[in-house]
Amino acid sequence: MGSVSDPGELTELAQPSFEEFQKQTSLMTSCTLLWKELSDHFTTLEENLMKKSEALKEMIGALDSQTQSSLESLKRREATIERSVEIVAGKVGERARAALESLEKARGGGDDGGGGGEVDDEEGLLSTLKSLCLKMDARGFWSFVTARKKELEGLRSQIPAALVDCVDPAMLVLEAISEVFPVDKRGSGEKMTNDFGWACVVILESLAPVMVDPVIGKTRLLVTPSVKEKAKEIAETWKASLEERGRVENVKTPDVHTFLQHLVTFGIVKSEDLGLYRKLVVGSAWRKQMPKLAVLVGLGDQMPDMIEELISRGQQLDAVHFTYEVGLVDKFPPVPLLKAYLRDAKKTVAEDSSNTGRASHLVARKEQSALKAVLKCIEEYKLEEEFPPENLKKRLEQLEKTKTEKRKPAAVPANKRTRASYNGPMPPAKAGRITNAYVSSFPFIRSPSHSPQYASPAAAYPSPPTTVYSNRSPPYPYSPELIPASYQASPIGYPAYNGYCNGPVPVPAPAPQVYHPHYPQQHHQHAHHQQAYY
Repeated sequence: MGSVSDPGELTELAQPSFEEFQKQTSLMTSCTLLWKELSDHFTTLEENLMKKSEALKEMIGALDSQTQSSLESLKRREATIERSVEIVAGKVGERARAALESLEKARGGGDDGGGGGEVDDEEGLLSTLKSLCLKMDARGFWSFVTARKKELEGLRSQIPAALVDCVDPAMLVLEAISEVFPVDKRGSGEKMTNDFGWACVVILESLAPVMVDPVIGKTRLLVTPSVKEKAKEIAETWKASLEERGRVENVKTPDVHTFLQHLVTFGIVKSEDLGLYRKLVVGSAWRKQMPKLAVLVGLGDQMPDMIEELISRGQQLDAVHFTYEVGLVDKFPPVPLLKAYLRDAKKTVAEDSSNTGRASHLVARKEQSALKAVLKCIEEYKLEEEFPPENLKKRLEQLEKTKTEKRKPAAVPANKRTRASYNGPMPPAKAGRITNAYVSSFPFIRSPSHSPQYASPAAAYPSPPTTVYSNRSPPYPYSPELIPASYQASPIGYPAYNGYCNGPVPVPAPAPQVYHPHYPQQHHQHAHHQQAYY
């Protein structure tokens, strides 16, 4: 029979076993957690790899589809080259024959007025434009177009039809606008008086549909490599001249419009110049065609940022036009933008009104312009339900009424300055009271009895050919030979302010038996008070 162990010894032997068990349990828990973490990690990696694999498959499929589409397009373009060349060759032959016939008519004295003669209707306008295009007369074409700014709509409709008959329409256009684009070659005086940016834009816009491929369409332009290279050189010259024009911020809007239209018409947009295009578009955003040009030069992806920039610059109305052009109405609702534009305009008008040096009619005109612009925008984009225009129209009518009332002449009492004994109007009161009532003339010719009263003031002023009052008083001309009870009218001249002569003042001979109005001596007492008005 074995010996019974001591309970104390059993406790001492069991205690290390329990600690070991706890260690094993903790280790198993850690391993389980680690295994779960690794399993989740690998599961996530597998899911990501599957997603990327699917994305790669979709991209490969899209690329294959795009490649197939491009190959088909190239095959179609290649197949249509012969047809397009045949069509263009036939047109060139017709244009050449028409040009020769036109030249023969001109030599035979049958010129149909290809210069700047009067044109009565659209048929005459088209006939003259066609004649100039057939002759490839770039200078005459330019002169004819620039002389008819009032017929702008007729030019827009007829120039494309005339360019169709041109042997080389692209070269004709480049030569025609070369006088002012890319660099204005005219004198400084003519540059200030005549801005022909509108003519460049109209001609370039009219050329665009003429150069479209008749079979494929806008995806291919019928322009020779030499002409396209010349167009690129012109664009580079314009960009190089930006420093002389005052950099991008100070370039005139017509020049910007011409440059962007030139790029679009000849298809010479550069992706590396998108930053420049954006600055030009934002700087001239108020121009009606700018939203469409921005898309055509490749700024469609940057439109949201450009719209936000316009809003931050206080050009909410321009932002609305850009929004509708690219279809971002949901992201940039137009009505809040229009209301913000009106608030800013009202704030500006209030600031101008507080400035006493600012003319009130200019302030009212600014408010009228803002209201008209918003009303036109509401009408153009059919926003009457979201933004009722009745209150705006009432305010505009109120401003128009105030403007009309200010234009009405002030009522003058009929009998305030008349003398019954002589049946004629009295001269202005200021002329008799003050010594400098004339800007550049001498006073009335006085009779001997009245000359001591006015001789001294009259000697200080020169004597021009015609005696008139200052433009602050009603013009009453007087002649040395006055007939009693009536005045003989003479031509009225308005001399320049302070236009005094340098010669001595001739003393007129007394004219007896001539009536001269008598003014009391007391009128001279207030001369120094009236002098401030002149």
